[in-house]
Amino acid sequence: MTAQTGPEGLPVSAVLVDERIEVRQELYLAVTVDRFRAQPLVLASRQGGVDIEAVAATTPSAIHREPFDVVDGPQGAALDRIASALGLSGDAAQACRRTVHTLWALFASADGSLIEINPLVVADDGRCLALDAKVVLDDNALFRHAEFAALRDESQEAPLELKAARIGISYVGLDGDIGCLVNGAGLAMATNDIITLAGGRPANFLDVGGGANVEQVTGAFAILLADPRVRAILVNIFGGIMRCDWIAQGLLNATQQLEVRVPLVVRLQGTNVEEGRRLLKAAKRLNLISVDELADAAKRAVELAAKGP
Repeated sequence: MTAQTGPEGLPVSAVLVDERIEVRQELYLAVTVDRFRAQPLVLASRQGGVDIEAVAATTPSAIHREPFDVVDGPQGAALDRIASALGLSGDAAQACRRTVHTLWALFASADGSLIEINPLVVADDGRCLALDAKVVLDDNALFRHAEFAALRDESQEAPLELKAARIGISYVGLDGDIGCLVNGAGLAMATNDIITLAGGRPANFLDVGGGANVEQVTGAFAILLADPRVRAILVNIFGGIMRCDWIAQGLLNATQQLEVRVPLVVRLQGTNVEEGRRLLKAAKRLNLISVDELADAAKRAVELAAKGP
């Protein structure tokens, strides 16, 4: 259980046993992307072995930032500044220079978004060693790295998020009680915000995207209904690429296959909206409320969630 896993924690499926190192100094070193400069960046700090996010929040001056050219990579003067920022000299500084080059080579070849060594240590015998590391890869580039995709450990992933990924939709579980189904990440964030403003708490971020088919929408509803915390579901669809009648049919398919005990609040706008509304209106068996305005839909969902199934 860590700050990154949340209170539910994650199972330990493997333990790495390695050489014990007598440490003289703990440092931090990373390569990532500076999205403001649109170029790679080396981060270096003498405060290694601790939560670097806390260091950045409390003493940002303790972290040295060294942007560099994506074609040339980190060069002589930049490498000297990094070693100096870490307080290294002599053989340790040379080892640091080699480590930075190796980090950048790995970052570029593996399509990384973050590779960090925490801590990078200077051992009692003078060696400069990576005692622990974190590697974050750009999953949009995994089609180029089948060997990395094969290493995926599904035991470390939330079951509902894993199920969503398998059918090609984006799902992130939250801690509220109002399930949300939307199309588009921006609309998902706006819907979550409006639910919060209405006094409710979203149970998830679920984006079926612009090209989901009826089967994917059905799967999305199944994921929402599998969450025992969900007490009401808000469907907010703006049909541009996505068709409102597909969403409606997916909802009907899901409710035919699954036991639905929670109320549904549905807002449809856009492509084939009239057909979508006709399909839903014809389904007398559903505890379904159709609302035109998003703010009204959010308020209704919050009211229904408070009452419970």
